Amino acid sequence: MMAIRGGMSIHLASVTKSFGTHKALNNVSLTIEGGMFFVVLGPSGCGKSTLLRAIAGLEPIDRGEITLDGEPVAGNGLHMPPEQRQVGVVFQSYALWPHMNVAANVAFPLESAGKKRSAVSARVAECLETVALTPFVKRKPAELSGGQRQRVALARCLAQGAGTVLMDEPLANLDPHLRSAMEEELAAFHSASGATTLFITHDQREAMALADKVAVMWDGEILQVDDPDTLYRRPMSKRVAGFIGRSTLVPVTVVRVEGDEADVRLGGVTLEVACPRETVPGPATLLLRPEHLVLATGSHGFAATVQQTIYRGGYWEVFVRVAGIEQDLMMVLPRKAEPGETLRLAILRGWVLPE
Repeated sequence: MMAIRGGMSIHLASVTKSFGTHKALNNVSLTIEGGMFFVVLGPSGCGKSTLLRAIAGLEPIDRGEITLDGEPVAGNGLHMPPEQRQVGVVFQSYALWPHMNVAANVAFPLESAGKKRSAVSARVAECLETVALTPFVKRKPAELSGGQRQRVALARCLAQGAGTVLMDEPLANLDPHLRSAMEEELAAFHSASGATTLFITHDQREAMALADKVAVMWDGEILQVDDPDTLYRRPMSKRVAGFIGRSTLVPVTVVRVEGDEADVRLGGVTLEVACPRETVPGPATLLLRPEHLVLATGSHGFAATVQQTIYRGGYWEVFVRVAGIEQDLMMVLPRKAEPGETLRLAILRGWVLPE
């Protein structure tokens, strides 16, 4: 495969878009570096698709500014039409012409723009090589797999000179086993093309697998932007913590803070955990992931009573009750634990959420 061109940077400054009284985008500011695989993650109706459509030029904004590679394309009375933004969009359906073969589908935007036949042929060949579809140039969409059809849609974006590819939940209609294969396809495409990729999804597993950075969106606002590991280990709010991964949020009392570590009281147990540097002693909320809880060795640890177990294929999710803590804690075990069984546990780490 060969790279097509460098990706464009995207910058949104205080972008607002309303439909009636509903603010689909509420003062959104966001910077996406050129060449990045950037994922916007959030529940249905949070404004993800409106954000994508605003960047593509398919939806005018009410206030704020959008720039692509430093050039304003929306805001202050300006609305550059989609065809001038060098942005390609891949929708869930891929929107391929069923009567055209692969080469003709990719060539369509170039021919519509009046490009010479020799230039079109060369560009189509280059783009199909990038997405590894050269052997399939004469096939119709119906003769391709779901993954191959998606690559045709991606090649068409590149053919029209898109330095940025916007994907609106492109894996949502695929079976789970095909999604994993397509994640690998998308990662390979991004690496080969060099295009800035903005990927919209409600599936946190997709986001974690693909993204250089993830923006968590909720009710038209961006709650947090971070790399997947930081987002998982150190969410900056209860809403993000509850949306990303499996977790238990429990009330604790911070008794000591030193740098980015704190001692907290959880029930009758004192733990040393990670925390933001601005943490102060007093009531707080502790995030515990299932992997933070482990079986203690010897006589160490504290007692917990098993409430429920759920088999997940190769491991069990186990919900336990600890004296002095109102809600159950979740952990994972390689064996089944029976309800009523007493386990001795240790907590390896945790994260104090910012107030």
